[in-house]
Amino acid sequence: MPISPSSAAQAARAGVAHRLRELRQDAGLTGSELAVRCGWTHPKTYRIENARTPPSPADIRAWCRACGSTDQAADLIAASRTAESMYVEWRRRQRTGLKQLQESYVALFRSTRLFRVYSGTLIPGLLQTEGYASALLSAITEFREIPNDVTAAVSARLERSRIIHEPGRRFVLLIEEAALRYRIGEAEAMAGQLGYLLTVGALPAVSLGIIPSAAPARPMWPQETFHIYDDALVSVELLSARVTLTQPSEIALYVKAFEQLRRLAVYGAQARSLILKAIEALE
Repeated sequence: MPISPSSAAQAARAGVAHRLRELRQDAGLTGSELAVRCGWTHPKTYRIENARTPPSPADIRAWCRACGSTDQAADLIAASRTAESMYVEWRRRQRTGLKQLQESYVALFRSTRLFRVYSGTLIPGLLQTEGYASALLSAITEFREIPNDVTAAVSARLERSRIIHEPGRRFVLLIEEAALRYRIGEAEAMAGQLGYLLTVGALPAVSLGIIPSAAPARPMWPQETFHIYDDALVSVELLSARVTLTQPSEIALYVKAFEQLRRLAVYGAQARSLILKAIEALE
């Protein structure tokens, strides 16, 4: 089963902290002695070693210098940066609004040939219509109390999503049936979104699967929304943050989960039937 993405980020931080503790112990220093050599208080050493405070590059250089291990600094700084980049708070990414966040994915989209997306609660961004995206991004803007640039952000999202019509890529998208029923925006916008699924699901490069609510006993329970880009990166969306996973073992777990979820889905006429029922339920 997939590990908790926030736990994966914390594990990466803990790995850096553990290595720093080993350097101190190998140097025969107590936490207090290291603190004196580094010019900070003992509690700071404790917080770094217990992964409660991420060390800055300057902290790592000072630590390695105090332990006589300056040759270790560069690798540890790189590992620390990787650990911190795994867990990106939405409030940091969205502090100027949502448009910049939409545009930040363009390079990743351009470099990806196989997109695999699972969503249990929302229509994936690649498939969103203007009305649905506008309602969703408006709700996010209000909830997170960030600058309102929804119109520009929606335009950027739709522009980014045009990649689904370009040759040379494959898109495998799984949606829980419940996501068809959760109303985002007014009924008209929701109906337009569901109608678009009927169209886009027929594209040659798109495999659209709907996991029925009444599916047989599940070997894999619903997950948080996640995107797999080729076999190189997994992006997991939490309420407070986006977690990026790049370690092969972690990617393999999400690929395994995706394959199990994919086998629960229905396609073609069966998927269209579920979408049509969701449209009828809006009336």
